[in-house]
Amino acid sequence: MTKAGDIIGVYIGDITTLSLDAVVNAANSSLLGGGGVDGAIHRAAGPGLLEACRPLAPCPPGEARLTSGFRLPARWVIHTVGPIWQGGGAGEPELLASCYRRSLDLAREAGAASIAFPAVSTGVYAYPRDLAAKVATLAVTDWLRERGPLFRRILLVAFDEAAAHTLETALKRARLQGEKAPSQVFSE
Repeated sequence: MTKAGDIIGVYIGDITTLSLDAVVNAANSSLLGGGGVDGAIHRAAGPGLLEACRPLAPCPPGEARLTSGFRLPARWVIHTVGPIWQGGGAGEPELLASCYRRSLDLAREAGAASIAFPAVSTGVYAYPRDLAAKVATLAVTDWLRERGPLFRRILLVAFDEAAAHTLETALKRARLQGEKAPSQVFSE
């Protein structure tokens, strides 16, 4: 779904199969695995991931931690803990935006040129999908506007067509809010 010329794109599929420099894990504060994306990443990466996460916990909401990708095709896993949705008045948008910004910061510090994000906090943490997509796309596009096109590829991973449509709509709006959409040709 990603068009040539865009750094940021939407991908429908399994984040654990992506051969990128980094994938983001929508983790819980223990970093020891769980359900959804977190469980899938831990299963695919193997037991080494669990052992690498133990000394990094706890991880508070809005923060991120970096580990090896172990058996994943991705070189690194960036574990971030999103906020639990409480109606929007408990700082959830700021914490969620911080998840994306901190993950991008860690990816660049590690030397990553490509990264994939799941829809952080939209599973068991119950963040409304459309609101989470808006926060995610604005956080990523703002980060790029502030720092420049430091990545070849940033994927927002959706698990189905409806989620992809929500992300694509939010991404178009985020680009319109900025002076210029970040763009660069992908190198496959």
